[in-house]
Amino acid sequence: MIDRRSGFSREEIGNVGASLLAIEMTDEQDRPDENKLIAERRAKLDALRVQGNAFPNDFRRNAIAEELHRTFHGHDKDALEDEKTEVSVSGRMMAKRVMGKASFIKLQDRSGQIQVRLERDRLPEGVYQAFKKWDVGDILGAKGVLFRTNTGELTVMADEARLLTKSLRPLPEKWAGLSDRETRYRRRYVDLIINEKSRETFRRRSAIVTYMRGFLESLDFLEVETPMMQVTPGGAIARPFTTHHNALDMTLYLRIAPELNLKRLIVGGFDRVYEINRNFRNEGVSTQHNPEFTMLEAYRAYADYNDWMDTTEAMLHGLAEAVNGTTVVEYQGETYDFGRKFERMTIEECIARYNPDFDMRRVRDRDYLAGYAERAGLEVRDHYGAGKLQAEVFEATGEAELRRPTFITQYPAEVSPLARKNDEDPFVTDRFELFIAGREIANGFSELNDSEDQADRFRAQVEAARAGDDEAMSFDHDYIRALEYGMPPAAGIGIGVDRLVMLLTDSASIRDVLLFPHLRPEVFD
Repeated sequence: MIDRRSGFSREEIGNVGASLLAIEMTDEQDRPDENKLIAERRAKLDALRVQGNAFPNDFRRNAIAEELHRTFHGHDKDALEDEKTEVSVSGRMMAKRVMGKASFIKLQDRSGQIQVRLERDRLPEGVYQAFKKWDVGDILGAKGVLFRTNTGELTVMADEARLLTKSLRPLPEKWAGLSDRETRYRRRYVDLIINEKSRETFRRRSAIVTYMRGFLESLDFLEVETPMMQVTPGGAIARPFTTHHNALDMTLYLRIAPELNLKRLIVGGFDRVYEINRNFRNEGVSTQHNPEFTMLEAYRAYADYNDWMDTTEAMLHGLAEAVNGTTVVEYQGETYDFGRKFERMTIEECIARYNPDFDMRRVRDRDYLAGYAERAGLEVRDHYGAGKLQAEVFEATGEAELRRPTFITQYPAEVSPLARKNDEDPFVTDRFELFIAGREIANGFSELNDSEDQADRFRAQVEAARAGDDEAMSFDHDYIRALEYGMPPAAGIGIGVDRLVMLLTDSASIRDVLLFPHLRPEVFD
């Protein structure tokens, strides 16, 4: 059977990458000939070592596949023959078709694939015979003149071909698609070789981060770096990873958020700061959670949570258009328009909307909330107040219903230990969370800059920890001292970069957008 795009048969293509045909990655135990093939390739490498340097590093390319296809898109066969454009290309050999005195191969570089024709009588003596022993997966370099084949494919007519790196392991062979997801995650390097969709996902991830950085810098934000190891964990309600510094003989924590250090910088006079950071939380692993993840956190003085909702909406509008070419986002069979005004409702309004049997006259009644939560099968602990129970009911009954972009506002102060209380209703804070496709994407609020109120909130967190809450914050004495110097009115936001990338790349799992997601270690014999 011939693949119409390449002109190669399946037998001729061998282990060609997913840009030609989809391939299934399989474990070695499913491929009994794996060790035999590796042994054969090792023998070839041994022969190369005898001949001299088996891993040369003196070949330099001057073009990549995408640039060549784009630059010469409108050049027909005759034009290319007249131009005689010489190029040097290199990459992994993804397909090999040997036809007597002439052969075709596909070289894949970071941008795509380019075809190369090798002729025995055109190459230096002995090169063509050596080429016949090269394997799909080897990394090659080739120099020659561009031309078009009779089928119109842009091709390099090689005057020189060199083996730059010998591949000892054959690429996956089956043709059923990348069905073994764990193998994809565990051997991401192989996934990237053969799966164009994976490569595009991570290109797009880079573009997303680049856009966010540029957006904030256009608003005069300063990018900063804060420590990943902290003496006191803080900035979010989560369980930290613990480590030990031997020289100082002290316990340290991998940061769960950079928030408190960034707000120290607001105290210091940097009115607009942001950090694209790695955070670590000792929690479960799921399609939405990885213990190590990326956040964008940004803080600005003389702003409130309403300002950040407006700014976030504008950023996501521009981000979708810049990265995907449209504000309409397709995700897992649903469509969301980032160009439309995002909905806004309070947490209590959300409870009312999705719980028609809830008595809203008692929405802050601790006993009523506890009973309602228990009937819904939720855990109720003795130290949970009305605010915590209200948040539990919302998370269990409302979050998953928030499909289109929606800001949920006015979170209870009990579950918002760093947010400013609302001036008219101290039960709640000036805080929002952004939900899209039923999951939290961002969290922001007007910052609490009253040092005495913050100290009281920290004390409440300490009491919660004593009552068994292993995610409660510690009391950060230095942060209180910083606030005592005076922090201007301010607001901040944290955006989950990984979840945002999931949305904009239509990826079902967070593992699909992390190059190296956390997995249980492999067992090697």
